[in-house]
Amino acid sequence: MTTVGFIGSGRIGSTVAHLAVAAGHQVVLSNSRGPQTLGDLVSELGPLARAATAEEAASGADLVLVSIPVKAYPDISRVALTGVALTGKVVMDTGNYSPARRDGQIAELDGGALTSSEWLEQLLTGASVVKVFNNIYFKHLEYLSRPSGAADRSFLPIAGDDPAAKDAVTGFLDEIGYGAVDAGPLAEGWRQQPGTPVYGAPYGPFDDEKGTPAAADVIRAALAAATRS
Repeated sequence: MTTVGFIGSGRIGSTVAHLAVAAGHQVVLSNSRGPQTLGDLVSELGPLARAATAEEAASGADLVLVSIPVKAYPDISRVALTGVALTGKVVMDTGNYSPARRDGQIAELDGGALTSSEWLEQLLTGASVVKVFNNIYFKHLEYLSRPSGAADRSFLPIAGDDPAAKDAVTGFLDEIGYGAVDAGPLAEGWRQQPGTPVYGAPYGPFDDEKGTPAAADVIRAALAAATRS
């Protein structure tokens, strides 16, 4: 049984938590407002779930999911999640940099030399970051889960620099109902960000909550078609 720690329990985080619990994994949830605000979600998820501080969610987990606004990434290091809590951990990053809508301008990212996941890995010294879950609508993520071997199984792109970390994330995806397509290193993570062919579209329109299955070849073709403006 894997324990997954959640730093951020919003739409993507809570959806992944539901899928993880359904697969028999323990989840430790946290958010910026404190464990006392997560009672309803914990009750909904059942005995495999509990709420904690971000530090507790990180330190007690086999896998850590970060699902917070990109502008809040420095806060993770400011609350001492680096060091012991995240050293050697695999961190799944779901974030998308959105300067106009949410994050404001971030100097480290505006020049294009770094992707947001590369920046997160720099901030989380000792952790291995894998970009995942950032290209799919949370409702599609909920409804498109299929068991291994299903003909209509959907695939998600993952990007990361550590092969062992990508293997761990691939295994987790398989357990919660998804295949993985390797999108390359973190520097190539831009290929699965908003505005690219693999963002959202392979899984159908957002107004169709149940979505459309997206096979591995569809995701590979979408990644290959991405261009940088």
